[in-house]
Amino acid sequence: MTTVTGERVTTPEARFNPTWQRHVAAYAQCARFLGPGRVLDLGCGIGHSYHRLAPRETVGVDIDAAALEGQDRETVVADMRDLPFADSSFASVLSVQSIEHVPDARPVLGEVTRVLEPGGTAVFVTPNRLTFARPDEIIDPYHYVEYDSRQLKALLDPYFERVEIQGVFGSPAYLELVAEEHRQLDRLLARDPLRLRRAVPRRVRQLLYDLMLTRARRDDDPRAAAITESDFELRATDVDACFDLVAVAQGPLPPH
Repeated sequence: MTTVTGERVTTPEARFNPTWQRHVAAYAQCARFLGPGRVLDLGCGIGHSYHRLAPRETVGVDIDAAALEGQDRETVVADMRDLPFADSSFASVLSVQSIEHVPDARPVLGEVTRVLEPGGTAVFVTPNRLTFARPDEIIDPYHYVEYDSRQLKALLDPYFERVEIQGVFGSPAYLELVAEEHRQLDRLLARDPLRLRRAVPRRVRQLLYDLMLTRARRDDDPRAAAITESDFELRATDVDACFDLVAVAQGPLPPH
């Protein structure tokens, strides 16, 4: 049985499908930025879309051994802040929805630049703070830091020669579903105007978040089922309005 949490995309069932397709689209859209060599798929989870990077060889890394089970490729259980690979081991690194899960991403970036070949490319996909839940509060208890485009570029600039920020945008059909979820979130948060939720231990908030997400998305919805990866596109304009930020970072700099 699939374990559903707020942290991972693990199923396309019911109303989880739009988020699943959004992740699939991220892999498909980001493939264009990666060279032909070996790719490190960082924080890969269950690896549902690495085949979109073919014919490149990919290596999946995740801290959760269970998430890596059954993947038909090389996988390694590791913390992305301490990677068990030699220097210059990969031509490219792809990190989809992972850097927001660490309190400080700088050790991750140090490891990414270390394992990248000179002149290599790293692509980071992460939720846009301005459009994900609330711009002034992190609602997802699995996220430690959420970025806007300027914050993400400032984070990456010391580690790479060039950083370009683009964004993943959704179709009108996807926008309708997101607007509905935001209205539901508004009603829920209105019950706690003093934000006492911030005093609840993180692990308790994670359990409550999983329960809420599972209840909200367990029912079939024809609108959600109709969403495909074609409902998402990558653009370099109006990035503040995107759903996911895509940072294309080229030329790893020496350690500093």
